Amino acid sequence: METTDNDKRKCPNHLSTGECTKQLLPVKDALDILSGKWKLQIILSLTFGKKRFKQIQREITGLTPKMLSKELKELEINELASRKVYDTSPVTVEYELTTYGKTLKPLIMELHKWGTKHRKRIIARGGRD
Repeated sequence: METTDNDKRKCPNHLSTGECTKQLLPVKDALDILSGKWKLQIILSLTFGKKRFKQIQREITGLTPKMLSKELKELEINELASRKVYDTSPVTVEYELTTYGKTLKPLIMELHKWGTKHRKRIIARGGRD
């Protein structure tokens, strides 16, 4: 399929196709790390401070222990959350955002603002609750 100069599928004139692809990579990387139904909800939960596993699970409706464990491990691998084990009886484990993980707070706040506006817009036109 050939493209014309007015074709909107092309990269902007000031970018080559390779440069255009490079511009997309950071967003792709971010979405790969934060994608899924649960990660942003877990991160949001941890923005309010240290939490134990069960606290996080109770706060996020529908999140199974197996999925929470998997997601927390991925957040640890990506240095967004840390896990601290205390030598108590029984053993106490707490999770918290790392300093690096806390850098996501502005992004989450923007998503919150956008989501609030979107929700009002949909409800105003008679959409879902």
